Amino acid sequence: MFDVENNSMFGSDMETVKIYHYQNLSISYQRLGMDNNKPLLILHGWGSNKEVMSPLAKQLSEQRDCFVLDLPGFGNSSIPHKAWNIDDYADLIQQFIDDLELDRTDLLVHSFGGRIALKLCARPIAESLIDKVLITGGAGMKPKRSTGYYLKKYLAKSLKAPFYILPPNLREKALQRLRKTALWKSLGSSDYSKLSGVMRETFVQTVTEYLEPCLPNIPHEILLLWGEHDDAAPLYQAERMEAGIEKAALVVIDNAGHYAFLDKPNRFTAIAKAFFEE
Repeated sequence: MFDVENNSMFGSDMETVKIYHYQNLSISYQRLGMDNNKPLLILHGWGSNKEVMSPLAKQLSEQRDCFVLDLPGFGNSSIPHKAWNIDDYADLIQQFIDDLELDRTDLLVHSFGGRIALKLCARPIAESLIDKVLITGGAGMKPKRSTGYYLKKYLAKSLKAPFYILPPNLREKALQRLRKTALWKSLGSSDYSKLSGVMRETFVQTVTEYLEPCLPNIPHEILLLWGEHDDAAPLYQAERMEAGIEKAALVVIDNAGHYAFLDKPNRFTAIAKAFFEE
């Protein structure tokens, strides 16, 4: 079921914001471009939303019918009723493609959206649903960890350990108090510390699943378009994806970071257009 929220015309193009209903969730998405163009589905990163991706979508709407989603838990979309894993997000995207009949759609994904794309493209059915894929700053590879990371990890475990001797009803209350302390917050990532409830559990489930096993099963043509100085998904992770995916190619944008499409918009858009036009 689809509800149109807003429509605006610019030239011969159409820009609309709609609601897609999935498992009692309302998924907000924006459509930019002409409906006779090939579809392009655009997914944002963790903590982001469709508004961040919209300027890029507007540039690409000259040659593609762009669909830009707010993933569940972000932007104007509903928060899931339970914690989701990467497969849950991939199920949503697969159903969205099927319901909107976006035959052989292209994908452009950033950061967390990269996790979803890797999981979805490794499914046998994805070869008939998806054509080309552009991943920028994509997550999903196991990161190299510093000694400091492991020290924080083991300190967190030691802080939690005494609470597990408590009865279950008291244990959770005590753990909630622990999570509010400055010491505990200093041990977690900035993303984790900002979260609570379902989205905190979703974050843990998604970032702790590493997707190297998916890579050999991806038959699609993949462009890995990376910022040279990406510190959230470092370049070595892109190189690992390139080595693991048969039809992947890596292009590095100089003097750009995790948001290469914002740091170097003209360069990024030119490369993206050339890739999708081929």
